Parts: sequence; C-alpha cells; structure tokens
Amino acid sequence: MRRILTLLLIVLLILAAAAAYLVLGPGTAFAPEKKSFYVHTGKTDQPSVMTSMHSVKYFRFPQVFQWLATQMGVWDHLKPGRYEIPNGYSLYHFARDLRDGRTTPIHLILTNVHTNEELAGALGNLFEPDSLDVIRFLDNPDSVRSYDRDTDNIRTLIIPGTYQANWNTTTTDLLRMFQAQERQFWTPERRAQAQAQGLTPGQAYILASIVEAETRKDSDKPLIASVYLNRLRKGMRLAADPTIKYAMRDFNLKRIYEKYTRVESPYNTYLYTGLPPGPIGTPSVKTLDATLTAPATDYLFFVAKADFSGYSVFASDFATHERNAKAYQAALDSLEKTKQ
Repeated sequence: MRRILTLLLIVLLILAAAAAYLVLGPGTAFAPEKKSFYVHTGKTDQPSVMTSMHSVKYFRFPQVFQWLATQMGVWDHLKPGRYEIPNGYSLYHFARDLRDGRTTPIHLILTNVHTNEELAGALGNLFEPDSLDVIRFLDNPDSVRSYDRDTDNIRTLIIPGTYQANWNTTTTDLLRMFQAQERQFWTPERRAQAQAQGLTPGQAYILASIVEAETRKDSDKPLIASVYLNRLRKGMRLAADPTIKYAMRDFNLKRIYEKYTRVESPYNTYLYTGLPPGPIGTPSVKTLDATLTAPATDYLFFVAKADFSGYSVFASDFATHERNAKAYQAALDSLEKTKQ
C-alpha cells in the first residue's frame, strides 16, 4: 500500500512539474528575439483573442493558455493594444500582461514626410487605424479644421522627431499629439522671429520645407532662406525646383527641365507667386530655425556649385547668377557624358 501511495505521489509530482512547466516554462514557438501580439479595439473577448492566437501561432500550447487566462480573470480586464512577447516568454507572464494591460507603446520616427499619403502610410503601418482611414481623415476639411489647419497644411503640425503612443491610438489623438509638440516648438521667441521675417508660423514652416529640399548643407540654409524671403518681399515668383518635384509627385527628379515648370499645380512656384498652399516636406528643427533666423542679404538667386560639393553659390543680380548657372549646367552635362 505504501508503495502504491509513493508511486501515486511521484506521478502527482511529475504531473505538477509538467503543469508548472507548461504554465511557467518557455511557451513561445518562434525564432526571432520578440514578437508583438495585437488586441484590436472592440475585439477583447475570448473568442476573438483565441482566434488571433491560433492564427499567429506564437505559443505552443494555446489551449493551456486559454484555460490559464480564464483562471486568472484575463477576459474581464483585457484592453486593446500591442503586447510584446520576448522569445521564451511563459504563458503565465503573457496572461498576466494581458490582464494588467501592460501594453508596449509604439515609437514613431517622423523625418521628411512629403505628402498626406506618406503620413497616412506611416501611421497606418504602425498603428491600429488603417492607412485608408487616415488619409480620408487628413483629406477631409471638416476633420482637420479642429486643428486650425486645412488639408494642404495639416502636415505643418509635425515637428520631426520621435513620438511615442499606444498602438490603438486613434487618428484624432495622434494629430493631437503632434499638435501638442508643435505648440511647444512655437515658443514666443520663435513666433517673434517669424513675425520679424514677415511670416506666420505656418508660412515659416512651408518656406523651411522648401529650404530643406534645396540643400543638406546647414551653412547654406539661412542664405537660401534669405533668397526666398527677398523674392517674397519683392513679389517675385519663388521658382523653387523642389516645388516642381512636389507638383509632379516625383521626388527623385535630378534635373528640372523647362517643360516641367509649366505643370499646372498650385505648388508650382514657377507659375504662381507666393508660397505654395502647404509644405512640400517636414523640415528639421535645424532648418526651421535657420529659416527663422535668416540674415538680411541682397541675394535673389542661387545655384549649386560646379564642383558638386553640395554647396551653393549666391548672386544678387541675374547676370551673375546666369554665369553661375551655366557653369553648373556645363559641369553637369560633362558628368552625364562620362556616365554614358
């Protein structure tokens, strides 16, 4: 009898150890360092979550997880969001994360976003709202009016940088996050600098987006901004090549031919005076500040240097500019011939 009891005890211990291993041991079934599990808004019920779990196949014992989650009261407390699963994570720890709402935020890095479509794509790829829903929101005048913007200049809300938000954050709240950061950026000092240049903050942003597209050389940015500011003050057309690229939605154009400057678009600054109706990109903070603090110059023209250094050469009169432009075009033609 004692032997039978001993055997039963051993069996029970083995079963307990096996159960503990199933619950507390490594339960993942994937090779990468980590995976993300998404609980969608409106689908926090047990059937929906278990369907997702069976679909992604991140865990080896989904039936065990379902029983464990029920015992731990997960289904009564589950919140939508992104839950990160490290390789080797146990079923218990994952169930605990779900029960306690330990979601993992998304880190959104925004640098140079040209269009509403690009912004919608970036948000749709990382957050729960679908990119199509985001673009419908961005292109809806009624939707963006609450941010004091229209559909052309809604992107002036974006100060490039890294943002953090929950995966299930709505489009409305994402834009509110951008707006909060934008309001912090536009300090009284920066607003005063914009006013001194004869610009509103929104206009300064649009001009800075053109400057950003013109050069990567920080030392040239204030001077390029001064050229465009002088043109604006004189009522000249900006004739900015990057606006042609935007109008044609071809940001890889290397040369702007005369035929391109006739493309009909409110963003074509060869055809229309003044600033375009919205930004052609999201300028960096450095470029925004370079635009706001652009020096007083008499420059009206600039062109890339013929040495292909990436710097620009500036001129106050057209004759000088024409010589500089011909030198650059000749160097460019020569370079293209060597590639043929």
